[in-house]
Amino acid sequence: MNEQHFAYQVRRHLNQGTMALSPSVMDRLAAARTQALAHQRMPSHVPVLAGLGVHFHMDNLRPRHFLAALALAIGLSSGMFWQAQEQVAELEEVDSALLADDLPLDAYTDQGFAAWLDENPDE
Repeated sequence: MNEQHFAYQVRRHLNQGTMALSPSVMDRLAAARTQALAHQRMPSHVPVLAGLGVHFHMDNLRPRHFLAALALAIGLSSGMFWQAQEQVAELEEVDSALLADDLPLDAYTDQGFAAWLDENPDE
């Protein structure tokens, strides 16, 4: 039995059961349905950031939302700047050690150093 046939059978049984109800029960069910529909929430047509409940609409724009976004942008940019400075500092250490010839012996046995020497024999 496929899903459509099953749904048809369920609908048929429900309709038969509805016909057997008394008019007073039908009136109470109709009133309860009307009351439930009156309390139903209407769908919002304002875009919402999922999970946060922040509405991005010009009427709902508040200074605290702007400040939160500004703090997030400043935090991300300062973190990226700090990480870039750390990488530059590490590269400066390696370059100064190469120029000062203060490298440990295992640096010369590194495969990357040997490949660099093969690519640049004049240096």
